[in-house]
Amino acid sequence: MSVLKLGLPSKGRLQELTINWFAERGIVIERTGSGREYAGRVVGFDDVELVLLSAGEIPKELAAGRIHLGVTGQDLVHEKIPGWQQKIEEITPMGFGHADLILAVPDNWLDVESIDDFDAVAAAFRAKHGYRLRIATKYHNLVREFLQRHGVADYQLVDSQGATEGTVKNLTAEAVADITSSGDTLAANHLKILPDGLILKSQATLFKSNVAEWSGVTLEFLMKFSTPA
Repeated sequence: MSVLKLGLPSKGRLQELTINWFAERGIVIERTGSGREYAGRVVGFDDVELVLLSAGEIPKELAAGRIHLGVTGQDLVHEKIPGWQQKIEEITPMGFGHADLILAVPDNWLDVESIDDFDAVAAAFRAKHGYRLRIATKYHNLVREFLQRHGVADYQLVDSQGATEGTVKNLTAEAVADITSSGDTLAANHLKILPDGLILKSQATLFKSNVAEWSGVTLEFLMKFSTPA
């Protein structure tokens, strides 16, 4: 009998909420070891191996088939795995970790209230400055796809792996595309979300790898979360 590998967030609030979610469904997950050691077990399921990873690593491990199930944000799967639907399947949204990937601009851009307005400003910016308007983000694939769908061309994406909201104030970008749950940090940095600037609604989700080796893997654990057809 093969072992089912379950990938969970290795630390932080997301791990805590994930463990609580499983506990509410009768699945007890225990951290083992001590200190900074990333180890644990699923109580009562000797055929399930717990693999603790960063939320950003889990999509890649699912897509490579090195884990069978994994908990991570929808935004990370959609961003990191092109054509993810061919390799990874959503089992169930988990009801926490809600966040929206949005496009935001300075709140003093009074005439910019839609993507069409943003497109016009981007074209004017390039004509005036000789280079494309900069959008700070770490979600390059999702943002690029979103802007292509809306016909926006005069922009460039600049990588930002942290404090994205501050890039406009620091003059390293003219707009941002970032995850937000309340919008408070954006507002504090004098940014506004475009009304039609929602790129993706995301939450923590239990995913299944379609490319992992399932032969010989018991489905008892998986069936607890599968929705009947």
